Amino acid sequence: MKLTIQDVKDYIEQEDVTFIRLAFCDVFGKQKNISIMTTELDRAFETGIAIDASAVKGFGSEEKSDLFLFPDASTLAVLPWRPSQGSVVRMYCDIRYPDGTPFEMDCRNMLKEAVKYAQSKGYSVNFGAEHEFYLFRTDDEGYPTKQVHDRAGYMDIAPEDRGVNVRREICLTLSEMGILPESSHHEEGPGQHEIDFKYSDALSAADNSITFKSVVATIAEQYGLYADFSPKPLPDESGNGVHINISVKSGSGEDCLESFMAGVLRRVKEITAFLNPTEDSYKRLGAKKAPKYITWSKENRSQLIRIPAGSGEQRRMELRSPDATANPYIACTLLIYAGIEGIEEGMTAPAPTDLNLYSATEEQLSGIEILPGSLDDANRIARSSEFVKRLLPQRVIDTYTL
Repeated sequence: MKLTIQDVKDYIEQEDVTFIRLAFCDVFGKQKNISIMTTELDRAFETGIAIDASAVKGFGSEEKSDLFLFPDASTLAVLPWRPSQGSVVRMYCDIRYPDGTPFEMDCRNMLKEAVKYAQSKGYSVNFGAEHEFYLFRTDDEGYPTKQVHDRAGYMDIAPEDRGVNVRREICLTLSEMGILPESSHHEEGPGQHEIDFKYSDALSAADNSITFKSVVATIAEQYGLYADFSPKPLPDESGNGVHINISVKSGSGEDCLESFMAGVLRRVKEITAFLNPTEDSYKRLGAKKAPKYITWSKENRSQLIRIPAGSGEQRRMELRSPDATANPYIACTLLIYAGIEGIEEGMTAPAPTDLNLYSATEEQLSGIEILPGSLDDANRIARSSEFVKRLLPQRVIDTYTL
């Protein structure tokens, strides 16, 4: 249910809310916030709350540093780990200049525009994410160590899986915030876990990804643990990915998933710098079920894209290369434009690569295009991409690739 401004005001009055966190992300998807008292809520909705843009990486310099946060009432969520009396709520915000125009580095607004573009062409695109993370023990001062929380493996159970209660608490907390996880389990790596979400519209999916990381980090800390989302926390173990499931609907009812996928396959090298924006991202790719080759197949987990078994609402494509260092708003933005381009041009996907790419021979792999092998390669390709230049502000491109 989408809340209105009046709904928010009524809730805050009825539920004894004391603090309101106005949240936003920098261009790398790192969540920031400013807390206001409930007495400032009217001002926030009407004229916005000022922030210093020069202090946010990638947002600007001291010469033109005033920006304003305008809360999105539909994103209201209580923070369940805060006290029930004098409770705290959070809303994500739009970022605007003093004259009211949208701030071009507001990645959430970029995604809004991408969604509008898809809708103007007659398509709706839904996203569902599968998030992986490690749990490490912390030292006496609460700082993370590299001592894993357990030595369990894929879908093991307690007592080998020591994270079962942590995952349970994460899922319950998310549910209280209106975010419904679909499943959770121990992953392949020691101390590694996965929590998956049901599909939703693009903006909600990106908001939920940001909320998810915050909730996991908070609950882990309560258990004396540290949640690590980095792409390769342990050099010899599985990396952390964010598998992105994408489904597409058209107003005419046509099945356009293949053309959407073809568009993504064509542009994936150009947008990899934004899907995998750190040096460690490229230590993950090509090993332990993380893709390297630009291929697709049905149900095959060695591919960049697989089409899981399912029909109707469950028909989707799963992109397996991104990791949690990606800004979900920018990632979804680029994927929408790439996929819609594929549909609009009537693209046909290449033949599926129905083989295990991890055990394939050099002869079988010859001629198959690969993802960028390093961050430098990915940045170089992104900087020269007319597709990327057309869709992202030059300041965003420079912030990522220079």
